[in-house]
Amino acid sequence: MPTAQSIQPAGQQKVTIRATDTAWNLQWDELWQHRELLYFLTWRDIKVRYKQTVLGVTWAILQPLAVALALAVFLGRMIRLPSDNLPYPVFAYSGMVLWQFFSQALTGASNSVVANGQIISKVYFPRLFVPLSAVLASLIDFVISLLVLAFFLVYFHILPSANVAFLPLFVLPAVLSSLGAGLWLSALNVKFRDVHHIVNFLVQFWFLATPIAYPTSVVPERWRVLYELNPMVGAVDGFRWALRGAGTFPSQSVALSVFIAVTLLITGLYYFRRVEDTFADFI
Repeated sequence: MPTAQSIQPAGQQKVTIRATDTAWNLQWDELWQHRELLYFLTWRDIKVRYKQTVLGVTWAILQPLAVALALAVFLGRMIRLPSDNLPYPVFAYSGMVLWQFFSQALTGASNSVVANGQIISKVYFPRLFVPLSAVLASLIDFVISLLVLAFFLVYFHILPSANVAFLPLFVLPAVLSSLGAGLWLSALNVKFRDVHHIVNFLVQFWFLATPIAYPTSVVPERWRVLYELNPMVGAVDGFRWALRGAGTFPSQSVALSVFIAVTLLITGLYYFRRVEDTFADFI
């Protein structure tokens, strides 16, 4: 590990930068001191995403809505897939709105370090803020897209029960898993640039392995536990359960979702912190 460096610009207070002795040390005090930087990085990511676009943040609504309506027409009306006692448009959009956040956060976080290479190679700041800001920016889009979900509930005369208060709890596994996987992929992408192409394939495969267009109940029982190792399965199933306000709580899939999401986050934090000192060398 590199030794400590002292920086003392003329007429300014002395600043000492020390390398951590272990990858498990997240340096919470340093993260708190730079908290305003996280805000500016997140706000910058939001502005860059919709810069020079005609519709602006409306795309946060149109993207999941377009896919959900396409699924409703081709799979809900023509093939008539089951939808867990929800109108298929509500079923599809409630899954898509959560998936859109996850895929956007994962893609943005995985490319965040390389995309900010010029800043990372010149200025010292907590590198963890780079992928974290990509996830937070996607979370803002998710909140905006929930407005359409509220419209769907009103249109189909669905009155949420008290279970709707648990909705944020089922968003949490999506946040943790996207950040955890994003930390892994962003660190690997610095050294192996073909990770960028792998992420595109990974997101497509992950979509098919998540109950967006179909319910988990169509998966054969003997494959159910293996299927539910996908952390987005429990997140989506729990999200729909909270909206529906009826049916059996998907305890097994939610428990596995939380466990896998936390595991991804812990291991991702460890690997990211372990290799972040080498980012400037490869960028």
